[in-house]
Amino acid sequence: MKHFIKKFTAAAAAVLTVCFTAVAGYRFSLPETFLVTRGQEFTLNQSAVTCTRQRGEHISVGDSRDSALSYNVSLKLFGFMPIKDVSVQVVDRPTLTVCGTPFGIKMFTKGVMVVAVSDVESGGKSIAPATAAGLRVGDILLSANGQEIQSNEHISKIIASSQGKEITLRVLRSETEFTLCLKPLLSDLDHTYKAGIWVRDSSAGIGTATFYDSSTGLFAGLGHAICDVDTGELLPLSSGEIVDVSILGITKGKCGTPGELIGTFASRKGFGTLYANSASGVFGHADRCPVVGSSPVKLALKQEIHEGKATVLTTLDKNTVEAFEIEIEKISLSANNPTKNMVIKVTDPDLLERTGGIVQGMSGSPILQDGQLVGAVTHVFVNDPTKGFAIFAENMYTAMLSFLGDPS
Repeated sequence: MKHFIKKFTAAAAAVLTVCFTAVAGYRFSLPETFLVTRGQEFTLNQSAVTCTRQRGEHISVGDSRDSALSYNVSLKLFGFMPIKDVSVQVVDRPTLTVCGTPFGIKMFTKGVMVVAVSDVESGGKSIAPATAAGLRVGDILLSANGQEIQSNEHISKIIASSQGKEITLRVLRSETEFTLCLKPLLSDLDHTYKAGIWVRDSSAGIGTATFYDSSTGLFAGLGHAICDVDTGELLPLSSGEIVDVSILGITKGKCGTPGELIGTFASRKGFGTLYANSASGVFGHADRCPVVGSSPVKLALKQEIHEGKATVLTTLDKNTVEAFEIEIEKISLSANNPTKNMVIKVTDPDLLERTGGIVQGMSGSPILQDGQLVGAVTHVFVNDPTKGFAIFAENMYTAMLSFLGDPS
């Protein structure tokens, strides 16, 4: 009997350990807020997790008189072990035009980004004024002596005319603003004042448009931020526009070497304005829909997406949007990473033959499942170009509204 009790106790302890570990994992990975549409009950595609509306909450999700309805739901493992309480907000399901078309991006940064620092030969010594002042690669210089910095040339003129006097800089670093003093030095080489910094004020590239809202003219693309090629830091947007692009060819991807779409700007005149460059994509207003002949589809909410077959829309040549089969292999509801919500795998033989899988330039390509827009391609796995990450379309849509305003 004692032997049996010991075995039972050990088994129970093992089960409880597994359960508590699972609870901790769900608590960390599940977000604090979910959306549902009117008349829809909140559920998760997690068989072990039960969802129970908290007592005293009797809000009708079908009541159209209030667009800001919300309620709390208790999540439990196997119906009895509490995981966490989440907020559920009732919304109208958006209907969007999916794109899959390439577009060109021309953008100017807010301030200038420090992309390198160097020494200045002054007075027979090698000195780094920028380093001495506390500047780092990736810093954004917003203003100098109270003047907003407009361009590379602007900050160069301020430094050159400083006569060696300290310049008060307002700097943005990792979302924190602060001031510091930079003292330029007289160069022994050309007898001009220098600060030992290399800066960048603009960027250009090609991406794929994800969706367009015909009721507002708002559009979203890329599914990730435009970052500086040298520092990897997000480029803060001052102004920008989108232009038409022609795809000229494809560099096929292979293990260790990502492929890319080769394209060129097809027009000098833009057809839209960029208003935001964020971790969840670029957003703005388009003068016309980026794609011709596409039918509107409904936006899928993140808890509705499931592993399995899906379709990606992208443009490879002749500026024609094509549909290719993919597999959604893994879904992460965690809010900790806004762009890597799904792991996808290209299964379509045609796409594999032509590109090797996911290539650079396909970022933003919309993903459809069960007739709804579920996400967009964001990244390729360098060591396996048939796989990559994708972002939830819901995340892109809510981010767009947070920057540009709710169209309702």
